[in-house]
Amino acid sequence: MNWLQKLERKFGKYAIHNLMTYVIILNIAGFILMTAQPQIYYQYLQLSVEAVLQGQVWRLVTFLLEPPAGNIINMIFFCLLYWTIGLALENTWGAFRFNLYYFSGVLFHIIAAFVIYGIWRYDMQLNLMYLNMSLFMAFGAEFPDYEILLMWILPVKMKWLAIIDGLWLAATIVGGFLTIIFEPSLIGINSSVPSAVAALIAAANFLLYFFNSSRFARYSPKQVIRRADYQKKVKMAAPKGKGSTRHRCAVCGRTEKDGDDLEFRYCSKCDGAYEYCQDHLYTHKHVTKNEN
Repeated sequence: MNWLQKLERKFGKYAIHNLMTYVIILNIAGFILMTAQPQIYYQYLQLSVEAVLQGQVWRLVTFLLEPPAGNIINMIFFCLLYWTIGLALENTWGAFRFNLYYFSGVLFHIIAAFVIYGIWRYDMQLNLMYLNMSLFMAFGAEFPDYEILLMWILPVKMKWLAIIDGLWLAATIVGGFLTIIFEPSLIGINSSVPSAVAALIAAANFLLYFFNSSRFARYSPKQVIRRADYQKKVKMAAPKGKGSTRHRCAVCGRTEKDGDDLEFRYCSKCDGAYEYCQDHLYTHKHVTKNEN
């Protein structure tokens, strides 16, 4: 049992079901507020480390009101998109694991703001871009072939959009740290060390998912070594010689060299390792020990 399963058994009953619905409601409320009185959000609700240290601790939660878009058309699109993403991930992972993914993203977001302030004394009032990107990339990893209409016209698979987001995030991180050595104008990327730190810490949410996901377990060093060892043993066990074959039907004697479309299977009801082509797999007489 891994650590996720242990947490789920202990705290799973506290999970919020349909979490993304509540998040979208917050976003809509934030959009209405930003449309009517944007200064209220920026002065009293936005994430600001200096303000939090002065006692305005509610900002650690109220910054989630920030809407994903500034106009009504884009707002509708992004709300529908992220509601679909959240619902699909919750149905796939379960309510607890989706809760954990989302709220750990919120926590990493806050940690990034405090780290930047603590090191550079820069009150970087981060928006929710990195948090939303982590949701987007997780969805692209889980449902790579899901299509959305880009600009309402062009169908694009989620895996390509997730890869683009990942590359942009990587460029932000690498470009930001390169500004320590080179002038930003020489790099050609609009980034800085604080923004690179923010992107790196925020990306930790997706990286934790990546390394704990069974979908990507096949990329772990242990699995890569295991597969290489298996392929090596298969090659050593394969028959040698130009005329050798690996499959032969016990009835008609045909091999894989008699046709590219031929398929061969072993019969579980025969006593012994008898292999048959698709034409005789279900029509042959089963071999028993008495007949041997």
